[in-house]
Amino acid sequence: MSRKLTRRRDSQQWILDYVAKSSGMVQNFEDEKFELPRGVKNYKMIGKFQGADAAHKEAVARAAEEAGHKETALEAYVQAAESYRKGQHVIYEDDHPQKLKLHAGLIRCYDKAASLAPYPIERIEVPFEGKQIQILLHLLPDRRKAPCVLYIPGMDQTKEFYPYILQNDFHRRGMHACAMDGPGQGMSNIRKIRVTDDNYERAAQAVVNYLASRPEIDGDRIGAFGISFGSFWAPRLAALEPRLKACAAASAMLSGTRHIFEETSPRFKQIFMYMAGVSDEEAFDRMVEKMTLDGHAERIRCPVLLGTGEFDPLSPVEGALALFGRLNCPKELWILENEFHRVWGMKGLGGLDLNPFAADWLREALNGNIRPGHKEIVYVRQGSGAGPYKGDLPEDYPGRW
Repeated sequence: MSRKLTRRRDSQQWILDYVAKSSGMVQNFEDEKFELPRGVKNYKMIGKFQGADAAHKEAVARAAEEAGHKETALEAYVQAAESYRKGQHVIYEDDHPQKLKLHAGLIRCYDKAASLAPYPIERIEVPFEGKQIQILLHLLPDRRKAPCVLYIPGMDQTKEFYPYILQNDFHRRGMHACAMDGPGQGMSNIRKIRVTDDNYERAAQAVVNYLASRPEIDGDRIGAFGISFGSFWAPRLAALEPRLKACAAASAMLSGTRHIFEETSPRFKQIFMYMAGVSDEEAFDRMVEKMTLDGHAERIRCPVLLGTGEFDPLSPVEGALALFGRLNCPKELWILENEFHRVWGMKGLGGLDLNPFAADWLREALNGNIRPGHKEIVYVRQGSGAGPYKGDLPEDYPGRW
């Protein structure tokens, strides 16, 4: 991954390399998972090491499939696809041979996994402003008419990341699911479909148009679930698209763009400038100044769930509270004690990920059980309490934040 120093904070690359080596994380360094393959010492090594790990997993998957062990092959192909996804993402350079090779591995392994999945998964091209946006449609096994949730990935994800084939949170709750590669993400990135300050929600609206046309999907019960930067795009979609009947947004990006692009790891700005196809940093800064939920949140009419870590460095809780105050729709806010920018292994949720709880909430909303006037803030304590179902605010609220 070679690139010229084009941003003010590119000179901090050595710090980023050191933190990645010591934490084992590409970003969100507060986590304790150590995700990177052992041996990675700097960012430039990640693509090579993840690619080797992915190729090994793919070989195991292929051997399991040839042996007739389809269940094991499915699991191994899922793991291989995820390693390819992580490897390609850290290369932010158009037409880079290694990026193209790793992304092709992601598509190849995911398609193999989809062919072995216990339910239909369709890779579909959706027309969008003269181009094609690619989606993955996860249909219930019996293809019955049912609600559907559109998953909007974050800037570090692609549509192959979630829903999980091996444990589909939406299927288990009687809903179809769809994931998209919006402008700047995944296949759109490879196709040079760039993200702008306002085109992502239009791309998502095109996907909603398609979903509403499918006989398996109840067009009156379509919701959206956005994670990380998707938590910014999901409310923007809800403000634009009146057919959306529920919106959940978590691991939050609810406080504008200054924190993510100027105060945290420089790789967020590096990647998003690549996603936008913008090399002029001043032009990029002008673009992202327009990326706000102000004036959009007020127009949302469907029920909205916001979930944020108490100490999320990308989106301070004050911003989530301010956004919550501007919403004029049924609304709920979960503040997760001592958490940061993640959704997995949450202590306040009994060690579970946030996603299944959000899927529960979306099902309730799409079934009409979140009533007009609903307004609730839940403080999800780490070591006590009942998770997102009940949690009183701290005594020093709101002064604590």
